[in-house]
Amino acid sequence: MLTKNQSGFLYMFMSICAFSIMDIIVKWSEYYPLGQVLFFRGFFGLVLYFLIIPKNRIKNFYYTKRAGLHFLRCLFGLIALIAIFIALRNLPLATVVSISFAAPIFTTIFSIIFLSEKVGFYRWLAVLIGFIGIIIITEPGFESLNIYYVYPIIFCLGLSYVAIAIRQLSTTEPVWLISLNFSAAITFASFFTIPFGWIMPDLKDLALLSMIGFLGGVANLWLSQSFKLSEVSLVSPLKYLALVFGIIFGYLIWDEVPTIKTLLGALLVVVSSLIIFRREIYYKKQDSLPRHE
Repeated sequence: MLTKNQSGFLYMFMSICAFSIMDIIVKWSEYYPLGQVLFFRGFFGLVLYFLIIPKNRIKNFYYTKRAGLHFLRCLFGLIALIAIFIALRNLPLATVVSISFAAPIFTTIFSIIFLSEKVGFYRWLAVLIGFIGIIIITEPGFESLNIYYVYPIIFCLGLSYVAIAIRQLSTTEPVWLISLNFSAAITFASFFTIPFGWIMPDLKDLALLSMIGFLGGVANLWLSQSFKLSEVSLVSPLKYLALVFGIIFGYLIWDEVPTIKTLLGALLVVVSSLIIFRREIYYKKQDSLPRHE
């Protein structure tokens, strides 16, 4: 019988595997229009979430008093999703995964703006290190500017606001409702791309495209379950396995060999995220200590 921490560790590992496989399928799906791939991501995620609605909420599952915040979460989440899908189709897998780890950097900045949080020296240092890492990976310059490097950064910006919105929503809303609304938004938005042409997939491709929605859905559920069961400090660093998977799968499937600059930049981004993460744990422990008047 597994302990709660061991179960949480297992759920986190399964979540990372599911997200990594989803990324591979999205990269493979470049033959299909982006809007069509979005449909599969949204619709099959929606089906999954409908199956876990509590019985007492079936008749009014959609009810919420925070529709405006749900809308913003879905809007920025959709922008982030489109950006990461475009990036996966046009950049090496390891590069996209490396830059995506910069999301906590932008979350730190947004927490100052939207949550009025105070940020100390170590977290500002982490932000600086992270930005240096991004610059090393993207190598910005007008002579060799690759516009597709902008998309994983857009993903980080969108995801950072989503993290803030979910933090606010989760105080009153169940996780399944937040996820269900997002999948519904993806599905709805994808319908506007039909006039631009969709391609009828064969049975094999249909199964793979459907897996994008299923894997994205279960990965989010497993991620939530992991944080619910175990200590965040134990399971969060495990997410950096995604970079290892990105390097391995990128090489085996697309013959992508990461450059030294990509690996160095990725290391700085990971270090930056770990500093931010450790400071979060430190402040939570400080807040939980008994206070003597």
